[in-house]
Amino acid sequence: MELNENAQVDTSQVEDMRGSGGGGGGGGLGIPIPGGGGRGGGLIGIIIAVVLALAGGGFGLSQLGGGGGSDQPADNSSLDAECSASATKTEDCRNTLFINSIQAYWKDAMPKAFGDQYQPVTTRFFSNSVNTGCGQADSGVGPFYCPADKHVYIDLTFYDTLKSEFGVTGEFPQPYVLAHEYGHHVQDLLGTEAKAQDGKTGATSGSVRLELQADCFAGAWANHATETKSKNDKAIFKSISEQDIQDAVDTAGAIGDDAIQQKSGRGNDPSSYTHGTAAQRQKWFEQGYNSGDPKTCDTFGTNQL
Repeated sequence: MELNENAQVDTSQVEDMRGSGGGGGGGGLGIPIPGGGGRGGGLIGIIIAVVLALAGGGFGLSQLGGGGGSDQPADNSSLDAECSASATKTEDCRNTLFINSIQAYWKDAMPKAFGDQYQPVTTRFFSNSVNTGCGQADSGVGPFYCPADKHVYIDLTFYDTLKSEFGVTGEFPQPYVLAHEYGHHVQDLLGTEAKAQDGKTGATSGSVRLELQADCFAGAWANHATETKSKNDKAIFKSISEQDIQDAVDTAGAIGDDAIQQKSGRGNDPSSYTHGTAAQRQKWFEQGYNSGDPKTCDTFGTNQL
């Protein structure tokens, strides 16, 4: 994967809530596993949560209690300076470019595929903990989308955990993570998330279908990522390799329900699935990538998950 150093970073699509900014936060970023430490309760991005599970969306986060907006002001001054100096050298700026690409894709793709206009939202970079419209969350829950306040949240140190705990390699899993969360935003705009609000789990549950569709949406973005343009109308990506796509597929497999349950020593309980098996997550990411068409991501209209 090669980003275009001439692309202009649009930092208005990010809210830096890490205090003085720049470089992310400290603290132990844990993977919440049922029966282990960490908080969860349904607010999760790509990993296990105690109630609703492991990859997705923040749906059900309000069960944690709390609510309301953030009490941490955003300060993009350091991020602005950092990305003005170099668009591609730092993780902060590269992730902001990933977000720019994902939203540029959906601005064009959503009207074509679904006849609805895309509504941009910001990603909030935070450290350690954050107050959201879905409740209080800490870094251990992983990246998530909160439908109550319509923001994506991520502590960028999560990527270190993907590498150390799950053996994830390469950089392309980073935009895959973000594209999955923005897939939840698209579902929110389309009203699809309502199909997974019954709290049920299991191999064919609405929760699993929702998460697999978000993986498929991420794959559709990946297919078109090199076509997306930056704020100054430059291509954001110079290239995406077959290895980059394989790294995303491998990541999808590493965070399947069955893979995580086995890793946590809990065996394998399909009745508790909330995000799909490793094979399913890989299948649906590849479905989106190979077709390049989010209309093919109808996980709710098939019995063949």
